[in-house]
Amino acid sequence: MKKLLLIFCVAILLSGCNSTKRNERLLSQGNYEQAIDLAVKKLQRDKTSGKNDDRILILEDAFNKAKGEDLRRINALQNQGNSNSAKELFYTYQNMEYIQRQIRPLLPLRINSEGRNAQFNLKDYSSEIAKAKKDLIVYLYNEANIYMQRQTIKDYRTAYNVYCEIDELQFNYKNVSQLKEDARYYGTNYVFVNLNNRSGQLIPQRLERELLDFNTYGLDEFWTQYHANRDTGIEYNYGISLNFQEIAISPERINDQTERRSKRIKDGWEYVLDRNGNVKKDSLGNDIKIDKYITINAFVTYTEQTKSAFVGGQVVYRDLISRRDLNNYPLSTEFIFENTFARFRGDERALTPDDRKFIRNSFIPFPPNEQMVYDAGENIKIRFKEILNNNSI
Repeated sequence: MKKLLLIFCVAILLSGCNSTKRNERLLSQGNYEQAIDLAVKKLQRDKTSGKNDDRILILEDAFNKAKGEDLRRINALQNQGNSNSAKELFYTYQNMEYIQRQIRPLLPLRINSEGRNAQFNLKDYSSEIAKAKKDLIVYLYNEANIYMQRQTIKDYRTAYNVYCEIDELQFNYKNVSQLKEDARYYGTNYVFVNLNNRSGQLIPQRLERELLDFNTYGLDEFWTQYHANRDTGIEYNYGISLNFQEIAISPERINDQTERRSKRIKDGWEYVLDRNGNVKKDSLGNDIKIDKYITINAFVTYTEQTKSAFVGGQVVYRDLISRRDLNNYPLSTEFIFENTFARFRGDERALTPDDRKFIRNSFIPFPPNEQMVYDAGENIKIRFKEILNNNSI
C-alpha cells in the first residue's frame, strides 16, 4: 500500500513538473496567452499549494508581457488613424478583458518563496471597449453600404454578412434589419422552373404538382430560390425547364404457360405374396408388408400480367439574363407493372413449393395509363432532385 502511495505521489510531482516546463516553453516562445490559459487551469484546481510559486511567477510574467504587446499594438493602431483598424482595436480590448476575467477570481496569488503577492495591474476597459465597439459598428455599417452600392450579387452577399455582424454587436442598429433584407433579396438567385410536356400524352396533375413542389426536395440553398409560379415583381436570373419528350405506354399483356408436375408418392402398403399367392412371413411369423407407391400428376398454368410505362426527357439550365442555355441533363425512367399467379388441375400433392406460393395469388386489374405515368414519375422526382442537388446555381 505504501509503495502504491509513493508511486502515486511521484506521478503527481512529475505531472506538475511537466506542466511547469510546458508553461516555461510557451512563455519563452512568446505564446503568452497559451501560457496564461495553462497556468490558470492548473491554479484553478488548487491555488493554495505551496508548489505553485513557479507557475504563479510564469502567470505574472506572461500577463505583463501579453498586456505590453496588446498596448503597443493598440497605440500603433490609434496612431494609424485608419477606420479599418476599428475591428482589430475592438477585439484586442475584448481579449485583454477576457484575460483579466480569467485571473481576477484567483487573486490574491501568494508567492511564498518571495514573500509577496503576485502583481497584476488590472484595469477597467469597459469605456475603451464601448468606444471601440461603437467605432467598429460605424465602420462595418459604412463598409456594408459600399458593398451595396456596387450592385453585384457577390457584393450583396458580402454586405449581408457584414450586416449580420452588426446585428451581433448591436441588434436593431439604425436601419440594418431592412438593409439586411435588401441585401438578401438582391443577393439571391431567383430561378423560374417550368414543366413542358412535349410527349403528346397527358401528365397527371398530381405528378406535375409534386415535381414542382421544391419543399419536398430538401434543398439547402440559402442564396437560391426556386419558383414554379412566376412573380412579376422579380427578375429571374436563371431558368430550369423540365421537358417531357416521350411517354410510351405498352399494351396490357397476359401470357399463360402450362407445366406438368409428376411425383411418385407412398400410398399405403400391401402384403408380400409368395409364388402360391400366400402372404409371406418373417422369421418371427409376422406378415411381411411393403410400402405401396403411386405416381400422381397435376397441370399448373402460370399467368403473367405485364404493362410498362417509359418516360423520357431532359432538364435544361438556362441563363435568363444572357438568354443562353448553360447545360442539359437527360432524364428517363421506366415503370413496369408485373403480376404472376397460378391455377392447377389434378392432384394438389404434385405441386412444388413455388406452385403453392403462386396459386395463392390472383388476377389484379391493370393500372390505368395515368397511374402508370404517375408511378414512373416517382423515379423522375428522385432523378430531378439529384440533378438539382448536384448542380447548384
